[in-house]
Amino acid sequence: MHRRAIASLGLEVRKVNWFSTYRVHHRVTGHYRRGRVLLAGDAAHVHSPAGGQGMNTGIGDAVNLGWKLADVVRGRAPAALLDSYESERIAFARKLVETTDRVFSFVTAQGNFADFVRTRIAPLFASLAYGIEPVRETLFRVLSQTAIQYRDSALSEGSAGRVHGGDRLPWTGLDGPDNHAPLDARWQAHVYGTPPPALEAWCATATLPLRRFDWSAACGAAGLQEHALYLLRPDGHVALADQAADPQVLRRWFATRGMRPGAAGLA
Repeated sequence: MHRRAIASLGLEVRKVNWFSTYRVHHRVTGHYRRGRVLLAGDAAHVHSPAGGQGMNTGIGDAVNLGWKLADVVRGRAPAALLDSYESERIAFARKLVETTDRVFSFVTAQGNFADFVRTRIAPLFASLAYGIEPVRETLFRVLSQTAIQYRDSALSEGSAGRVHGGDRLPWTGLDGPDNHAPLDARWQAHVYGTPPPALEAWCATATLPLRRFDWSAACGAAGLQEHALYLLRPDGHVALADQAADPQVLRRWFATRGMRPGAAGLA
């Protein structure tokens, strides 16, 4: 296959001073944490470069682990919080390895039929699919990894609108308020509409920033619910979604996990 690739470029290789053979490895560690040892990025998973997902995945690991380490070190959460790092990240790593393995196998498959599918069928199908808005949006969310959610995590609770605990906070800034602008790698609460006075008082006492946004059609289109409470983790994922915006529900979320509310996080 490499000879055909070089020939197609109209090149003639007369001398090779150095070369290496690339072998694809597909591995995911059995555990992301063992005591005081934590793995992230390429130390936790290696896979084909197909799709360009390696860097984003490593950054995602670091962000997920970083805020948890910060809260534990500052005494705002028990060490058990670090166990959620593996449970949230390892499932995605396994899925990523499986997906990139399939893509790499397709790209490197040899034979006339494989060449025909790769050079004739796949480009046509991709062009048609990319012209469909929902498909284009889905591809963007998958490749950018903004579709990653942790609904099964022990840190995720509740739902309001179409947003569940564990989901990444949907962005409303295209036609409404930019609700991602205040995200600063710290804990905070969001209300799209009017927060109850009791919630405002509790957040003030707990030093938990409460961000209020005027309700708009863009908020509803994004899946948010008017007047509901969304507790945001430092990594931008929803920890708690509560339709009633009840401060006691918020208090219990922290208490049952042995965590202290407040603005602490990565920053």
